[in-house]
Amino acid sequence: MSMQVVGETGTRLPWHRQLSARAAVGAARFLVLLPPRRLRQVLTLAARGSRAASHTQALDARRAVVTVSARCAGRGCLQRSVATVLLCRLRGRWPDWCTGFRTQPFRAHAWVEVAAQAVGESGDVALFHTVMSVRKRDGGRR
Repeated sequence: MSMQVVGETGTRLPWHRQLSARAAVGAARFLVLLPPRRLRQVLTLAARGSRAASHTQALDARRAVVTVSARCAGRGCLQRSVATVLLCRLRGRWPDWCTGFRTQPFRAHAWVEVAAQAVGESGDVALFHTVMSVRKRDGGRR
C-alpha cells in the first residue's frame, strides 16, 4: 500500500477507549497477513448484523486507532483501515472498507468510507480505482 511521509497525530483517549482501539489494532495486524480474498471474506462476515456507521463514528474510530498505533499513524494504511472498521464493529457499526490503486503514479491504498466519502483521508483518494471493498449496504464487494 502507499506510504505516508508524515504520520498523523493522535488525540487523548480514556483508558477504556485505548483498550478497545489496541484490541482492534492487534486483530488487524494479523488479519492483514491473510490473502486478499480471505481478508475480504473475514471482513464481510464481521460486517453482518451491524448498522451503518456515521462519518463521525468512523472518524472517531480512525483517530483512536492512529492514537494507539504508530504504524497506523504512518505507513500502515491497510492495517489502519482494517483496525478502523473492526473498532467500529465493536460498537455495532460498519463503515465501508475499500482498497484500490491509482496509475499515475502507481500507488495502492486502503481506506474507510461513509456515504461514498473517504474518512480522514486527503482529497486524492478520489483518484484511486476501488478494487475490493466490504460495504454495509450490500454486505459484499463492488
